[in-house]
Amino acid sequence: MPWFYEESKEIDLSKKQEVMERVVQEASERITKNFKKVLLLPPDITRYHSGAGQLTEIIYKLLPKSCKVDVIPTLGQHVPHTDEENKWMFGSIPQNCFLEHDWRKGCKTLGEVSRDYVKEVSEGKADWPIPVEINRKVTEENYDIIVNIGHVVPHEVLGFANHNKNYFIGLGGKEMICASHMMAAACGIENNLGQLITPLRACYNKAEKEYLNNIPHVYVQIVMARNQQDKLVTTGLYVGNDLETYLMAARKSKEQNITVFDKPVKKIVAVMQADEFKSTWVANKAIYRTRMAIADGGELLVIAPGLERFGEQPEVDEIIRKYGYVGTPAVMEQYRKNEDMQDLRHATAHLIHGSSEGRFNITYAPGKLTKEEIEGVNFKYADINEALNRYNPEKMSEGWNTMPDGEQVFFISSPSAGLWACREKLEARNSKYETK
Repeated sequence: MPWFYEESKEIDLSKKQEVMERVVQEASERITKNFKKVLLLPPDITRYHSGAGQLTEIIYKLLPKSCKVDVIPTLGQHVPHTDEENKWMFGSIPQNCFLEHDWRKGCKTLGEVSRDYVKEVSEGKADWPIPVEINRKVTEENYDIIVNIGHVVPHEVLGFANHNKNYFIGLGGKEMICASHMMAAACGIENNLGQLITPLRACYNKAEKEYLNNIPHVYVQIVMARNQQDKLVTTGLYVGNDLETYLMAARKSKEQNITVFDKPVKKIVAVMQADEFKSTWVANKAIYRTRMAIADGGELLVIAPGLERFGEQPEVDEIIRKYGYVGTPAVMEQYRKNEDMQDLRHATAHLIHGSSEGRFNITYAPGKLTKEEIEGVNFKYADINEALNRYNPEKMSEGWNTMPDGEQVFFISSPSAGLWACREKLEARNSKYETK
């Protein structure tokens, strides 16, 4: 069971302060009374809107001044933060506390989730082992406590984000990240989204039990929802070090963060904020989270003023430009032939996730990529200024909007904070996944 949890229509800053004070108090009673060396594991800047950075700063201030505190944003293979981004997200935490996760050279292999187990839980869709390879500091630095802070929200790879995803993707090594993403793609993105225990989550739960069972740690899980003014606010904080802590948060997220339609939507307009989403690697969340809602032949328009690249690393960017978002059959045909796709399997999985499979049109209005670049990866292009002029985020309402010429669109200002889907698609999914 969780250590404790707090639920409300809106948890304000004062209550967050109280909850974080209780986190530190409970940790001192349950794990150690002497905080000499602490590791804080918040999400990266693509989860800025979750307020996890603010909670991280509160916990930092509550720790004894004599305590050595390391902070590693769990960015997986995303681009590391600049000092300015750390300051923006984590406030007054000194820069010398931050460590950069190195997914290629900074990890240690603890073991593996066997091929047989992967094959069993995926019902044969994946048949390769998953190396358990994470940032070596987690197991070698002898921290008195490790505090994971993160946002639980529907997710394309794991069903819901956060919990032990912090270790196995956020602090994961290359082989673990590649094997995991390819397994999730093999299982099908629409089977994963919004499911409590997906096949990959089952593998991670097994890995945590077998390889991280003895580390002193706690999870602080955040759930958010929109209030009556359409503002994203914190509605749940769940604290503990077991699976049930995740499940409580995920059930609440499932209740609050999935918008269900009775009929497919002809057009969705989504905005990816310029300061958080600079690559299609992360901005494609607009595709992942809406694909189950869009009608055959419909359109998704993604307005992305900060978009300046495709991948988070140069070699992944190159793969995306080389092969494009051309659908699963074409991607898999190239995967079988080409070593670069076999070496960076997470990039191959990303190409699968980012395609509509020809079912609906995806149009990007990018801030810093050209028409030729966007069309070169098999997306349609729209001019950013024209898109912002017609669908001004400052004037659009969350949900249905009727434009001056009568066009009806469904507007989403933060696609990464939820999942939008038709009832028919939700009910048609694999019933063997744990959903309640």
